[in-house]
Amino acid sequence: MLTGTSAEICEVLFAQHGCYLTLPARVKNCWMPTGQGQCSYHNYYYMAEFTRMVLEAAGQQYEDVRFSFEEWPQRKSESPYGQLPWVEYQGKLYGQSNAIAAFFAREFGFFGKTNLDGLRIGEVVGLWEDQIQNIVKYRWTKDETQKAEFLRKALEEDLPKYFGFLEKLLKDGGSSGYFVNNALSLADLYVYDMGDNLLQLKKDALESYPLLQKLRHNVEANPKLKTYLANRKETIF
Repeated sequence: MLTGTSAEICEVLFAQHGCYLTLPARVKNCWMPTGQGQCSYHNYYYMAEFTRMVLEAAGQQYEDVRFSFEEWPQRKSESPYGQLPWVEYQGKLYGQSNAIAAFFAREFGFFGKTNLDGLRIGEVVGLWEDQIQNIVKYRWTKDETQKAEFLRKALEEDLPKYFGFLEKLLKDGGSSGYFVNNALSLADLYVYDMGDNLLQLKKDALESYPLLQKLRHNVEANPKLKTYLANRKETIF
């Protein structure tokens, strides 16, 4: 067990692409298996990465333990909904990766200061969910013709559409490279992740979006995220 500022320990399990995460926090026995999520799944960032980055930015200690697709069938019965992720908090089970990331963001001060801040963060997360659809299909579809069409949609249609939305939101927020309060929030981490996905597919994906470039710089310059981001293993998703 790791030591921390709290006597209670949160154990988070991200399954299917699996990771087991233990951190000092005001949570006890938290299990987060992730088939859609990610904290450090198998060899992908995907949905658990938002929670990992929140914990890193908050300076929380945790342990990532990954397990394979093959192990998921043996762990599936532990999940409240038969899917990943889930969290057990104060004796109850909760699921859904975005809800889990939002919970930790609120716990550690990365969900803005007001309900309106939370609304803006929720908007950005929703845009991420819309934009990721064709990227997911491209990554997992086996038919090469379909893959090519999903990639085309992701780069030629979705990229300018959603990055245009996000660039405008950043401008409306003061052009600081943050979505709310000129400070790091969960919204910035979701968009940073989307940048990772698109830059793997198109090296100049951010060329026409100076505020999105600024956001990436802000995240990478964060003292508590800098080392983590520099040392994490790059994955295809």
